[in-house]
Order: sequence, then structure tokens, then C-alpha cells
Amino acid sequence: MKKMGFFDKSDLKFVGWNVVFAAVLAIGILVALIFWLRRYTEHGIEVEVADVRGIVFEEAQPLLAEQGLVLVIIDSTYSDKVPFGTIVEQDPKPNSHAKHGRSVYVTINATTKRQVTMPDLQDMSYRQAETTLRGMGLRVDSIYEYEPSTYRDLVLDVKCNGESVAPGEKLAVGTKVRLVVGFGRGTDEVEVPSAIGLTLQEARSLLLSHRLTVGAVSYDEPIQEEGVPQYVYRQTPAAGTKLLEGETVALKLSADIEKAAKTNPNTESEEDSWF
Repeated sequence: MKKMGFFDKSDLKFVGWNVVFAAVLAIGILVALIFWLRRYTEHGIEVEVADVRGIVFEEAQPLLAEQGLVLVIIDSTYSDKVPFGTIVEQDPKPNSHAKHGRSVYVTINATTKRQVTMPDLQDMSYRQAETTLRGMGLRVDSIYEYEPSTYRDLVLDVKCNGESVAPGEKLAVGTKVRLVVGFGRGTDEVEVPSAIGLTLQEARSLLLSHRLTVGAVSYDEPIQEEGVPQYVYRQTPAAGTKLLEGETVALKLSADIEKAAKTNPNTESEEDSWF
């Protein structure tokens, strides 16, 4: 009887065919996977990115969508040289190539002008005030308004369209303002008006209209919270007093409006002074 080995020829042939089949199957799966990935990622398929600069987001979005691209806003800026709300920058750059589904990142020009806060320029030299305002993006009128004052060439007020602009008010960049500048004391006498019940800015405007300026300012209590209105309840000299143009009126303010309501401006005297 012939002795059999561990594997006979038929077994080896079976194993061989299985190995070949497995190899062919693996190669087929790999080729199919490559073709699927190429199709899924659209390998080699690119489009020329449209130039969307200078148009608004609502117009740019469908334009890029037709190319299979996605529009994404990543930042905003402000420029008065291009229309508000339009695209000023994009990435990828115009006319470059990108794959379908790629995001196009854009920067939009603000839809409204940037706002700046008016600083307190009271008693600042008009040259320094001009530099400050222009540095903030405001335009300063080359024509000044002059009012009598204790000192020459100091800013007494800032006006926009003829109205006083209080410190802390918001103005759009590019707004034109005019400085009210002191020219020293005058020679004519003026009657002191009553500032009782007014805010500091209102009192300043009233006194300026009478060619007088605000002098020392104090408060009956320390200001605990910004933005809480304070009202004049005492002034020195009292209303009706005669002063030379440009002289000052000292004011005392309180957040308690009732103090101002109880004050009779006609009974104020130098003896009531607390300065």
C-alpha cells in the first residue's frame, strides 16, 4: 500500500486556487475602492473660483453655489472707499482653482459706519483737540467758533450741525464737527443765567450762549455709576449777577433732582458758596 504525504497533490492544487482567488478578490476590491474614492472626492475635478469682490453676500452666495462652492463670512471691516455690505476680500483668490464643496472665505465691508465716542476735550488746546478728533476718524471744520473765556485757545465745546456734542456721545466716522474755542475775557458785562436743574452739558451750553464758561465743578456725593444723570442744584455766582464776558460760574451737582427743585436761584448768594 502506497503511503500518503501530509498533503497530496489535490490538496496543494486546492490551496493554490484559493490563494489566487483571494489575491484577485483583494486586487478587485482595492481597484473598486480607488475608483470610489476618486469619485467621492471628485479627484482632479476643479472649478475656477468666481470673483465676488465688490458684490453683496446675497448675490455672491448663489453665484458660488452654482460652481459647487460654499460662501463663508469670516470677518468684517470698515472702509468708506467701497460700498457698504460688499465683499472686500476672498480666499481662495479670484480665478484660482478649487474642488467642488470647497469653502470660499470672505471679508465683508460693514453695512453701517463705525461709531466713535466723543472724548472730553474741555480745556484742551484746540490744536491737540484737532489731532485727537482726526485720529478718531472725525473731520474737523477749519472754521472755529470763538467765545470769551478765562484762557485763550482752549476748547470750550464741540458742535455737530450746530448742536453741542457731549463727551460720551457716539458719532459716525467721517462726521464733521466744529470746535468752540476761547479767545480770553471780554470787556462787556453779561448777566449770569440760572443753571439750576440742568445737567452739566446743558449748563455748559447755556453759559456759553451767555458768553460765560463753567468753572469749578463738584458733586455732593462721589459718582458711583457711570451714566447716572447729575443735576445742578447750586451755582456761584448766583443767577442775575453781572460778570465780564469769559468769566466762570462754579457749579455743584447731585443725582437727587429734588435738590434742584427745592433750590431758588434768586436766593443764592456768595454766603452760600461752598467752593
